[in-house]
Parts: sequence; structure tokens; C-alpha cells
Amino acid sequence: MKDFDVIVIGGGAAGLMCALTTGQRGRRVLVIERANKVGKKILMSGGGRCNFTNLHVEPSRFLSANPHFCISALSRYTQWDFIELVKKHGIAFHEKTRGQLFCDESSKQILNMLMRECDDAGVVIRTTCEISQIDADNGFKIITSNGKFSAESLVVASGGLSIPKMGASGFGYELARQFGLNVLPTRAGLVPFVITGNFHELTEILSGISVHVRASVQEKSFHDDMLFTHRGLSGPAMLQLSSYWREGDVVEIDLLPDINTHEVLLSAKRTRPKLLLRTLLAEYLPKKLVQTLESLWWQLEAEKPLTDWQDKSLTVIADHLTRWIIKPAGTEGYRTAEVTLGGVDTNDLSSKTMESKAHPGLYFIGEVVDVTGHLGGFNFQWAWSSGYVAGQYV
Repeated sequence: MKDFDVIVIGGGAAGLMCALTTGQRGRRVLVIERANKVGKKILMSGGGRCNFTNLHVEPSRFLSANPHFCISALSRYTQWDFIELVKKHGIAFHEKTRGQLFCDESSKQILNMLMRECDDAGVVIRTTCEISQIDADNGFKIITSNGKFSAESLVVASGGLSIPKMGASGFGYELARQFGLNVLPTRAGLVPFVITGNFHELTEILSGISVHVRASVQEKSFHDDMLFTHRGLSGPAMLQLSSYWREGDVVEIDLLPDINTHEVLLSAKRTRPKLLLRTLLAEYLPKKLVQTLESLWWQLEAEKPLTDWQDKSLTVIADHLTRWIIKPAGTEGYRTAEVTLGGVDTNDLSSKTMESKAHPGLYFIGEVVDVTGHLGGFNFQWAWSSGYVAGQYV
């Protein structure tokens, strides 16, 4: 049996950050990864360019049963701290939209940076390493396909259930339950919606078309792009909304969030009376979308110039365009979800150290914990922050 000071389960963003931080303190660290290589989600993120953080990180961008839990870690290792690390390694990056930072070249640069830091800190990494048993007996003893290991401290950074083809599993939740921690119900987040029935035919016709919208569910709304797909609705606005949507909820879509639609229609009736409604709307929306909506909402009056429309009829059309109500059948689930909502109950962890309150030496970090960020680099920042603060104490 080989002894270490700290064993980290999971070689993703949070696990590697924790490992390098711990190693820099002179601790002997082992990272156990069941996949054939570490950082698979890092490599695929941001279309291969890794949206590694966001300039506008704040607690309101995170979902948790305890919204205050993330404050400590995010304030002690900020986006600026990670940006400094990126700069130190000479990685060129740019802001895309709304504070989202991406590598100019490749997400491989972020993974290589973490691996170099781990190597410099003496971290040992074992890939293709399956865990069969963990016992807490004067520290932690782990039986794996690569042998037996022991350590004073154990950090669980095994991620959630999102994208199982990347090796995601519920291992971290099972381990939490083994040690008596509460695990809150999980569900897919940042995931496309599936539409069935009559609306499915519509989304198939419009598949590939993107439009800027304001999308709302309950009291939450997002102003961003929506993409029609063969299965339903995707794009940043829908992905963001999915984390707040519950089965049975309707989604309200404003297709023209940047104008006063009612005023634009009535004004055009006065100033451009011979114009067709489809021609006017094609100035603001993709032509194919306008044609589809025409067949849906005003087909019988399609050839009528604006001057012949009653004001109240134009008001109805404006309401349709700004309050389009759709009821999703569900989401695409963990198969395509970027994150897993829910997880290890933060009430059972220290917000300062990420350590289990009931089991000294046992830590949970990253996605396995009930803290989930919005789209746009926030989940990576939670991985860096939670990994760093745990690494300061293990």
C-alpha cells in the first residue's frame, strides 16, 4: 500500500486545481481518474477553446439550496486570480460576450497549464484507475484497479451526471451517502429543451435558425440567443432557462425584446400603410421564421396591407410575438447537459474549507456539490475556487 497525504478523486477542473494547490504546500498528492486521461470536459468546453472564467463572477450567478455557500470560496480565489495564472503561462485569451473569457487558440492550453503546475508541485496522477472500495480507518484506504493507496485526507472531485459519454457517473454522490452526507435531488442543467406535438413540427422546419429573444420561466428571464433544433429549442437563452425550469412549466418567449413591438406595428400602419405585415417583421426577424409564424398566426390575412388591419388585431399579433407561450415536453437530460444541478448538501460542508462537518479529512469540491453556475465560465470558476480553498486546508 502506497501512502500519500492527500488523495483527490477526479482529474477534472476542480480536482486538478485542488491537487496543484495542495502540492504547492509540500503535501504528497495522488489524483485518481477513472477515464483514460484527465481533463476531458476542459478539452471539449467552449467549442474547444475553453470558456475558463467570466469577468462578472458574483454569487447571484449560481444556484444552490444555500445561495450564500459559494460566497466564501469565490471571494478567496477570484476570476482575477485565475486570469493571473493564465497570463503567467502566456496563454492568449479574449472576451467573447458578457464577460466570457476564451483561449485564443485551444482549451488544451488550459489543461497543459494545470498539468505543468501539478508536475511542478510533485502531484502523482493515475488514469484508467477504477475504485472498488474506500474505508475510513485512521485516514482513508482506497482499493483500486491500480493497487491500494492510503491518505490522511480525501477530496472528492468526481463531478456530476452530465455527459455520461465523457465518463460522468454518480460515484461522488454514492460516496457522500456512504459517509452519511445528505445528497439533494439532482437534475440536468444548461440543457436544450425537447418540444413535442404541433410545435415539434415547427421547430423542425426552423431547425438551425437563431434569434435574439427574452425567454422567461416563473420569475426568471434571460436576454440572449435562442436556436431552433430538430428536437426543440437550444441556444444560450434556453440553456440558461433550463436550470430554472421544472417539469410542467411553460416558457414565455419575447421574439422582439429590443423594440416596442406594439408601437412599431401601429406606427408602420400610419407611415407605411401599403406594407405587408410579413415584410415589416422580416426587417427584425429571420424571413423563414416570419413565414412560419404567418402560417401559424395570421395566414388568412397574409396578403392584407397594414392599412387594412384593425388596431386590435395588430395588438393581438404583437402579444403573440412578445408573449409566445411554449410548454416543453422536457429536456434532453444528462446526455447533453453541461452541468448537474443539486448534489452534496452544502449544509454538511464548511464553506471555508469544503470539508465535511461530520468527517474531518473528507472534502467535496466542484460539480458534485450543490452549487451550479450560469452558462459562461461560471462553473469553471466554481471549480477553480472550490478546488483552491480545499487545497489550502487538506
